Amino acid sequence: MTHSGERTDVLIAGGGPVGMALALDLTYRGIDCVVADAGDGTVRHPKVSTIGPRSMELFRRWGVADAVRDAGWPSEHPLDVAWVTRVGGHEVYRYRRGTAGNRPVFAHTPEPDQICPAHWLNPVLTRAVGVHPDGPLRLRTTVDRVVRADEHVDAILTDHATGETRTVRARFLVASDGASSPIRRSCGIEAPARHRTQIFRNILFRAPELREQLGDRAALVHFLMLSSTLRFPLRALNGSDLFNLVVGVDDDTSDSPGAEGTADTTRHADALSLIREALAVDTPVELLSDGEWHLTHRVADRYRAGNVFLVGDAAHTLSPSGGFGLNTGIADAADLGWKLAATLDGWAGQGLLDTYETERRPIAVESLEEANLNLQRTLRRQVPPEIHLDGPEGERARAEMAERLESSGARREFDAPEIHFGLRYRSPAIIEDPDVPVRDGRPDAHWRPGSEPGYRAAHAWWDAATSTLDLFGHGFVLLRFAEHDGLAGLERAFAERGVPLTVRHGGDGEVAKLYERSFVLVRPDGHVAWRGDDLPRDPAAFVDTVRGG
Repeated sequence: MTHSGERTDVLIAGGGPVGMALALDLTYRGIDCVVADAGDGTVRHPKVSTIGPRSMELFRRWGVADAVRDAGWPSEHPLDVAWVTRVGGHEVYRYRRGTAGNRPVFAHTPEPDQICPAHWLNPVLTRAVGVHPDGPLRLRTTVDRVVRADEHVDAILTDHATGETRTVRARFLVASDGASSPIRRSCGIEAPARHRTQIFRNILFRAPELREQLGDRAALVHFLMLSSTLRFPLRALNGSDLFNLVVGVDDDTSDSPGAEGTADTTRHADALSLIREALAVDTPVELLSDGEWHLTHRVADRYRAGNVFLVGDAAHTLSPSGGFGLNTGIADAADLGWKLAATLDGWAGQGLLDTYETERRPIAVESLEEANLNLQRTLRRQVPPEIHLDGPEGERARAEMAERLESSGARREFDAPEIHFGLRYRSPAIIEDPDVPVRDGRPDAHWRPGSEPGYRAAHAWWDAATSTLDLFGHGFVLLRFAEHDGLAGLERAFAERGVPLTVRHGGDGEVAKLYERSFVLVRPDGHVAWRGDDLPRDPAAFVDTVRGG
């Protein structure tokens, strides 16, 4: 492909939340990018409403956390999760989580999870990124042909508003083009299924009086316990009148000859009838949309093909149970962004870009399995018919079911800091702490972040208004809690290689105690690269390791 068109550092194919997150990170780092998105910016069926705490921390770095927090979710609406026979019917078990306005301060993050469904989130991110010509986002634009070369990628972009095509030459192409990712396929990268694909329906409806009718029985999520098809969440989307009901179309707990017929019946069941079945209160309902979707469990075999990288659904799709999907994708963007920037700015080691796959792909596999465990917990839950009864027999059955929900870890799907913050990177760019044995698998539920290499560095209040997390982002940061004669030599080794380094002296005893070592080196993405009570003996080799060889 001859090139006489536009040039950019990074071309991002797909302007969903993950593509936009990468654009925000690159812009934050002064890197030029173009985002091509086939949509027109309108979200017609909002989904994914909980933005996890790690994503909120990243949004804080990129300057959009306040906008996400203020997008519209009412601060007085309960964030509870309730397991019910029907919404407004018998309540079996409730996990009380307070409200956005009154929940206690979290010790491990300055940015707790926020409710922001896609029809609120996408406009927030669109405004932050900027639509062409004022910003890099090009709506109604597709990446139609890609030619890869050693040092660049050429792509044909089609503007469907005007019908015009143009060639863009980018140093790197990032595929954020969804689960079926044409770019991933064109690179010959497989994403094999890890579990059986299942079919669900999302029924979006408006019920303007339901919130008031429920009163103190309102919840963020009502898990139904009604039937094999109505045992999934009915979720409040905007805290007032908008709701989404997930309906199972196929039933993987049944291999009986009639199972297919049941799936077919559910597929064609009237959406309003399903809503009425899910609600125990008589309330006006307006059906907005009814869409079938396929739940796939896939992780791409590779995350890179030369100058092409995969992020988000192009790299992995997992069950929404637990809310890890979007958050896994946003963390992809945070990992890849600084590595692309370091390469373009000329200070990355030759192996740094390879550590994107080394670090992020195992996280996707772990998150996929954790999400599937949450899904299977719901699918395999046996619901005795007695829980629907009024009177003592029903009360007894509901009490027994509540105990089973408590003991089976039902809360884990909604409260898992060890998953959001306990994912540990292992790569050649991270130096292990010899005094701490390598932890196998996930931390337990009592784990809280500290400064172990590979983990996201812990939040603590550096001063009254500044989190330790606010110190990280641009370049490497060395937190020092002691004096050392060799500090100048280490700073010189960073400077000689052009690797940005800021040294911060921590005087607060609580922060020093949390960080556990006299010196902790934090990468631009906020993960710990190294820690120790003594500085490295060979500063040059040390810097070469943490910048990727």
